[in-house]
Amino acid sequence: MIRYIRVLGGSLSGLIGLVLVLSARETFEAAPASGALVLAWVVAWVILGFSLLPYLTVIPAARLIRGVQELSTAEFVTAVIGLILGLLMGLLLGLPLASFPAPLGTWLPLGVSLFLGLGMVGLTVAKRGDLLIAAEAIGLVRRPAGGDARGRTGDPHIVVDTSAIIDGRIAEIVESGFLYGTLVIPRFVLDELQRIADSPDTLRRNRGRRGLEILARMQKGASTPVEIVEDVIPDIAEVDAKLVELAKRYSRAVLTNDFNLNRVAELQGVRVLNVNSLANAVKPAVLPGEELRVRVIQEGKEAGQGVGFLDDGTMIVVENGARHLDRDVSVTVTRVLQTVAGRMVFAQPRLE
Repeated sequence: MIRYIRVLGGSLSGLIGLVLVLSARETFEAAPASGALVLAWVVAWVILGFSLLPYLTVIPAARLIRGVQELSTAEFVTAVIGLILGLLMGLLLGLPLASFPAPLGTWLPLGVSLFLGLGMVGLTVAKRGDLLIAAEAIGLVRRPAGGDARGRTGDPHIVVDTSAIIDGRIAEIVESGFLYGTLVIPRFVLDELQRIADSPDTLRRNRGRRGLEILARMQKGASTPVEIVEDVIPDIAEVDAKLVELAKRYSRAVLTNDFNLNRVAELQGVRVLNVNSLANAVKPAVLPGEELRVRVIQEGKEAGQGVGFLDDGTMIVVENGARHLDRDVSVTVTRVLQTVAGRMVFAQPRLE
């Protein structure tokens, strides 16, 4: 396509050069080596048209089309509304400005309309979230239940963070059928996984590769669909902020293990599905006075303490358990503490 445009541009520019030669024939004939000068003049115009016409027609049009395609429905609608408002404001201001003498009366209304139109497009797109919330508050629009600002309905679309993929437990959760809906993997999350997998650090590289393997494993399973989306959010640089904004476009839900992202998403009204919180929630309840059988595998921080673990990973601190090291012992639970790292159980060995 661009090749034909270049040929057309060269032909049109060559004709323009010939017309200019004919209109200034006396000047060219009076010059020395007029034939060579005319030839050089026409060739220069052909090269100019061949080089510039694609950049004046096809290339800007293609960029404009790609930009419009990358806009979400909410961004496109707010951009159109902003353009209309800006042009109306330009029209109202242009009427008195048109009374100025020429050339101000001719160019000022046009310049003001162009400035306000483009300015209102940028403002409305930047504040589209707040505008949508305000429109919902006064009853102008209503977001469908289970949908989003683009009218997405049906099963929930859960945006997945890199930390949840690398963690690995998401695959077992998906296979168990507890997650209902579609898992949405943004392209920038996939790119981040690729960067981690290519890291020179061995630990990070292994984590990234495991994340890619888990993602491929989930895609092969049919219980919960996995969708890779190409949504672009150019005005936001941070990955966490992009995830929250993308979650707002879908079902307002994000799956993550990141504590900071958890808090930021909750503050912005996005539902957070935290794998760590799920793991703590499904651990069996242990009550004071309950009797357990545990193997003491190491000494505790305090003198005489022993440490063991339940099958679900819960730590049990056995008072006076150091003397039972590497042995199974029956214990009685004395107290249970819930910490940031998880549940911790304190117990005493049973008297036998």
